[in-house]
Amino acid sequence: MRRTLSINYDQLLDLATELGFRLMETGAEIYRVEESVQYILRAYGVETGEVFAIPNCLIVSLTDTAGHASTRVRRIPAHGTDISLLESYNEFCRNIVQSPPPLEEALKRMEAISARHFVYPFPVMLLAYFVGGGAYSLFFGGDWTDGICGGLCGVAIGLCLRLLGPLGANSFVRTMAAGAVAALCALVLVGMGLGHNPDFITIGALMILVPGIAFTNAMRDIMAGDLTSGVNKVVEALLIATAIALGTGFVLSLAPAV
Repeated sequence: MRRTLSINYDQLLDLATELGFRLMETGAEIYRVEESVQYILRAYGVETGEVFAIPNCLIVSLTDTAGHASTRVRRIPAHGTDISLLESYNEFCRNIVQSPPPLEEALKRMEAISARHFVYPFPVMLLAYFVGGGAYSLFFGGDWTDGICGGLCGVAIGLCLRLLGPLGANSFVRTMAAGAVAALCALVLVGMGLGHNPDFITIGALMILVPGIAFTNAMRDIMAGDLTSGVNKVVEALLIATAIALGTGFVLSLAPAV
């Protein structure tokens, strides 16, 4: 089937680069991104493709049968992890490799994935913040009132992150502000008599911000041999942890004077 396809190499390069870009945006490993792009190129008979990916940049190049080299460069913006979307793009890549369709159809299939992707409404996400903050407060030894207060602090974190997003604030500033808001809410709730242990409430809410996934991804990339990506993500995780400490520490340092 591959021999009967008429290949538009510019279109193929666009398809492969766009797939790599979307995989990066969903939090895929560096090696997975590079392998997936290579698989797409080889599925359409291109053995001269090269891929280079780091957390904030993707470069894909190929040489066509006439000897002309083409390259695409995409800058990867700040992103999180979306397991559902990641699995959908992985499945798309496997289907393309097993039976490569015409490029126009492949591009339409990829666009359809993002079009039908389900995103939870913001109120549901706030509920998740409440459950997460409350559960962690209970886990660290708080009573049920501390759990409720931890949940409320988690909701405050969610609102803070949501409000700062459209303003274009980077992850360091947003995390620092969210940490400060969580600590302030914990102190206010305890001062109102709704909670008993500000330490348990604060640490429970802050667990929502802890960069556990980022640090795990960093270790994963380092173990896979992608040292540049791994070190980059380690630094990102450390900066987020620093932002949490700065925001929380600033509010707690003012508590005795309040």
